[in-house]
Amino acid sequence: MVHADIEAVMALIDTVARPGQRILIAIAGPPGSGKSTLAEAVVEQLNSKVGSQSQAALIPMDGFHLDNQDLDKQGLLTRKGAPETFDAKGLVRLVRRIRNGGADIHYPLFDRTSDRCLVDAGLLKAGTPIVVVEGNYLLLEDSPWKALAGLFDATVFLAPPVETLEERLILRWLNYGLSPEMAAEKARGNDLRNARLVLEKSVTADLLLT
Repeated sequence: MVHADIEAVMALIDTVARPGQRILIAIAGPPGSGKSTLAEAVVEQLNSKVGSQSQAALIPMDGFHLDNQDLDKQGLLTRKGAPETFDAKGLVRLVRRIRNGGADIHYPLFDRTSDRCLVDAGLLKAGTPIVVVEGNYLLLEDSPWKALAGLFDATVFLAPPVETLEERLILRWLNYGLSPEMAAEKARGNDLRNARLVLEKSVTADLLLT
């Protein structure tokens, strides 16, 4: 992760910070863009400033994957990771609850080992002042995703070149144990299709990182 990118996001957060009020930051981008790594680094840096007190929390969009069984019934299992394979309305409801604040909030997390979501596995404390949400489709202009953008105080979008994304996505599947042929097929057949959608149909963010 480029240190300059982390500092750019930190500077953006400083511009929207309001004493005594929660702020929500979106970090979006196509699969393979590095958004998860960036979001984790930003939250870690925010929390390193205050010792043991939690200053920031990370909410991944991946907790809203639909179950494989449901996707199979709908004929969408091979498209897992596409917008229609997520509970977008559920994510919108969660972000609105976070926006309103006032109570501890449980949220789902995605377990890659078992390839399923764990309901209520995450806990956001009511007193957490900065919440970073990361995911592919946070700035997508299509319904119901488009309801999200207006809920954030600031937005970040990562947009590496498609060639870079392809290399990273193939490597990701290789690291999961797939053969080179299968890794390339998975990356080019589904992941890059989703990546191009994110790049082409996301609204403009406050901060663009390439």
